Order: sequence, then structure tokens, then C-alpha cells
Amino acid sequence: MIAEDQSILQLMAARKAGRLAQARAQRRFAVGTIAGVLSVCAFGTTALTPATPSPGAGERPMAQWASLRLPPPIPQPPAPLAAQIAALGAAFDGRAGIAVRDLEGGWTATHDGEALYPQQSVSKLWVAISVLDAVDRGVLSLSDPVTVRREDLSIFHQPIRDHVGRYGYRTTVGDLLSSAASRSDNAANDVLIRLVGGPDHVRAVIAERELGAISLADEERYFQTAIAGLDWRPEFSFGRNFWRARAAMPQDERRAALEAYLSAPADGATPAAVVKALDRLAAGDLLSEDSTALLLDLMGRSQTGPDRLAGGLVEGWHLAHKTGTGQVLGARATGYNDVGLLTAPDGRTYAVAVFIADTTRSVPERQALMQAVTRAVIAQHHGHDPRQSASEDFNLLPLAGQETADLELRGNFPAP
Repeated sequence: MIAEDQSILQLMAARKAGRLAQARAQRRFAVGTIAGVLSVCAFGTTALTPATPSPGAGERPMAQWASLRLPPPIPQPPAPLAAQIAALGAAFDGRAGIAVRDLEGGWTATHDGEALYPQQSVSKLWVAISVLDAVDRGVLSLSDPVTVRREDLSIFHQPIRDHVGRYGYRTTVGDLLSSAASRSDNAANDVLIRLVGGPDHVRAVIAERELGAISLADEERYFQTAIAGLDWRPEFSFGRNFWRARAAMPQDERRAALEAYLSAPADGATPAAVVKALDRLAAGDLLSEDSTALLLDLMGRSQTGPDRLAGGLVEGWHLAHKTGTGQVLGARATGYNDVGLLTAPDGRTYAVAVFIADTTRSVPERQALMQAVTRAVIAQHHGHDPRQSASEDFNLLPLAGQETADLELRGNFPAP
């Protein structure tokens, strides 16, 4: 019995020892597994955690992010004025482009403002800027003497021709600039183009100053004869020789040459680009202070187009401007333009451009469109409704001696 009990006890002891050994083995396995998992986690944590940044690291990207700003909204023109500009342009019987820019507010109101229009003598502005740029750089002086000879003469309007005799006419760069800018003298302008280095140089100045969609064609004598479908001949500078040669052309040839010019004007500019350029001129961005003041003074003393934009002026307002006029074929007029800086009595200034590319309307009707634009700007500035600027309710006094033409609208377009 005792022996049997001892056997049982030994068997139980053996089983207990086995269970203990098994438990120890399980514990060793569990500990090993946990340790393995923890080591893997530790490795993964180490691999995914970036190294401690050095002082200052990441500050530049953060600063760049923190300094990001949304672009300011584009200034919008007053709605009544924008509507009136659009209505005037759409109502005119012909292709007309209009732009008005507030130099202080930065807004621009347009009608067909991004399309190219023939500039004609408006392009004398960019020649003048090229000349004054040369003066600013010391390449030219306004007092430099120049002799204009008969072979230097041009075509159409050239008051200087009356002074050019057999031995030429002795003048200066400054006088030529004054005649070109304030009297729109074609011969003076052509000589200035040659003095600064030719049309390519003027184009380079336009490009360097990033004036946008503004171009220069050529000297007036070559440019104007090409528009008529002719080649330049020196005798065109005198008498009625050019008119006779043009009249002798087959009408279909002349019409084709004019159509080609109007479809892709070599002197093309957009009204929007022109008013931006005038804005920069007034701000002194294009020339030195002295040259800017001189050009604005010459524009203010312009003797051409008194009944265009200037015809809509009222007391206290001032206009510094440059006109342009193209050729006429029958009843068809081309390139009837005026651009300038319109300044209120309080000093606020607006850049204004009105281009008429092609129309059969009369001169008074073309002038009336321009006057209506001027008066709409003035009305808006004084707090009046621009749409009433041509009515009796517009109680600002026109300048003495100025008459405002009636603006005849198309019958199928509502009066603004």
C-alpha cells in the first residue's frame, strides 16, 4: 500500500514538474515574442521619426507660407460710367474703341478695349518718348542743331515745309519735338525718327518699357503712301502730287490696300494699352521728371482736334492730348482718334482714349462721340449720372467758345 502510494506521489510530482517546465517554457516564449514585437516597434518608431531638426531648419518654408497673400481684387469702374462707355461705343455707327482709366483708383472702363485700332498720329507720342529717352541718356540734347532739307520732307500735314528753302531750314531737336507733338507735323516727326535710330529703335523703346499692345509702323511718308497702295516718291511732298497719284489709281486697288491696312494695322494699338501707357507717363515711369513735364506740357498745348475730346470740357478741367487722323476713301473715314490725360479741378486725372477705325459718319458725329466720353467722365467725377451728361440736367458749364455736337445714335439702339 505504501509502495503504491509512493508511486502515485512520484507520478503526481512528475506531472507537476512537467507542468512547471511547460509553464516556464510558455513564459519564455511569451517574453521572447513580446520582446521581438517591442524591438520591431522600436525600430519602426526610429525609422519613422525624423531626426531632431537643427536650429532654424524649416523656418524659411514656414515664413514663405506665412507671408502668402491673395492678390488684391482688380479695381472695378463705377457701374454707371462703365455702362455709358459701353453704350456710347455700341451706339456709334462705325467701329469705335474706348478706354477710360482712373489714375488714382486704378480702374479702367472700356468698349472694345482689347482690339487693335489704327493709331495714325497718336503714334507720335511714342516717337516723342523715344526722343526724350535719348535726351535723358545724354545721347541727344534738345538744343542740338538740325538742318531739315527738302529731301527730308514728308506728306500730308507738315507746317515745317513752309520754312524749308533751297538751303534747308536750321532748327533744333527741341523745336522739331514741339512741332511734332503739339502740331502733329509729319516732317518733323519723320526727322526725329531718323535722329533716334529709325523705326526699329522706337519699337525697341516701346518694348523695353513694356507698353503692351502698341506698335509703330514707319516714317509717315512711307507708311501713308503704302496705305494708299502707292510707293513713296519725293515729289509727293509738294503741291497736290500725292493726291493726283492716288486719284489716278484703280479704285479696287486702293480699296484693297485700305482694307489690308484696317484688317492688320501696322501702327495698331489697343485703347486699353494706350490709357495704361498714359497712366505710366503721368506717373513718371517712362521718362525723367523734366522730360515728363515737357511732354505733358506739349500735349497740353496741342493745336489739333479742339472739338474732339476737348470739345466736351467744362470749366476747371484740362486736357493734355494727341490726335490722329487717317485717310478717307469716298464717304469712308479711317483712323479718327484722340487720346489724352483729362484732369479735374481737384487734380484727379483720367487717361482717355477714343479710336474710330472705320466709319461713314460725319466729322461732327465723330467729334460728338468723343465729347460724350469726356462729359461722361466729368459727370461721374462730380457725382452726376453719366447717362444724363448730354441732357439739361448736367449743370456744369461748357468752356467758353466750345460747342458740343449732337450725338446721333442708330435707330435700332436705345439712347443711353
